Amino acid sequence: MGKTGVLGLLVCAVALASVSVRAQEQAEAAQLRALETDISLFYKQRQIDRVAAMLDDDYVITFEDGNTYSKTGYISYNAMPSLKVADAESLDLKVRMHGSTAIVTGVYHERGEDKGKPYDLRDRFTDVWMKKDGKWKMIASHYAVPFKP
Repeated sequence: MGKTGVLGLLVCAVALASVSVRAQEQAEAAQLRALETDISLFYKQRQIDRVAAMLDDDYVITFEDGNTYSKTGYISYNAMPSLKVADAESLDLKVRMHGSTAIVTGVYHERGEDKGKPYDLRDRFTDVWMKKDGKWKMIASHYAVPFKP
């Protein structure tokens, strides 16, 4: 086989590897979208143990008011009996893959009652996921009130 044949094989091999990586990233992105949907559903259904299982032990969240909570603080807050969630959904999800780390952005809508008072939240969010021991774990979240002109 001449230089042209070897070069052609190398180009084909690189192209196939690129297609394979892209397909794997698309599959991982679809899995992360499903995990985002699951975590919202578990939160709404008050399955706090299932939410906790999806969060890394080192998880941190920053809310719209600037307060930050660790995994324990976040779970404790969400387990309060005065919080009654009627709707919780993540929309317009965009996933950006970076190896074993993924950034998910989207719109979050939550409606319910807290301490007897109704609330209706609409936020933009960023979640950071990391694949550890073959499982995706959320390691950080940031929520922001959307800009309203």
